[in-house]
Amino acid sequence: MRRYELIDHTADIGIAAYGDDLEGAFASAAYALFSIIAELDGVGEDVSRDVEVDARDVEGLLVEWLNELIYIFDTENIIFKTFKIDEIGENNLRARCFGERVDLKRHHLKTGVKAATYHMVEVQKNDGVRVQVLLDV
Repeated sequence: MRRYELIDHTADIGIAAYGDDLEGAFASAAYALFSIIAELDGVGEDVSRDVEVDARDVEGLLVEWLNELIYIFDTENIIFKTFKIDEIGENNLRARCFGERVDLKRHHLKTGVKAATYHMVEVQKNDGVRVQVLLDV
């Protein structure tokens, strides 16, 4: 199963991410986010952060999850590469994220992402899970 794909959009960047379950799809969406922000080859995993988010529904949870990761990237300069979702429900998520601080001598930053948006957000549970979100760049 592919992990993610980019969706064409006139002004922003859309991602569709896949997983066997909700945990896998949300982890794939986070990986896709950071693959847009930076080249992930060579990014280590010596820094970790616990992340907890709440929302009123699973679509909102996806947006809040990605926005929290963008916030940590913006404030702490951490590129995340691996995401372990410990708990996820319709309204809450608890995870541990692994990566390292940005080192411009080693890391190639690509695109600045301002926020995940509610425009075109979807969570589909069929044979596996597909999530979709539009990123404001």
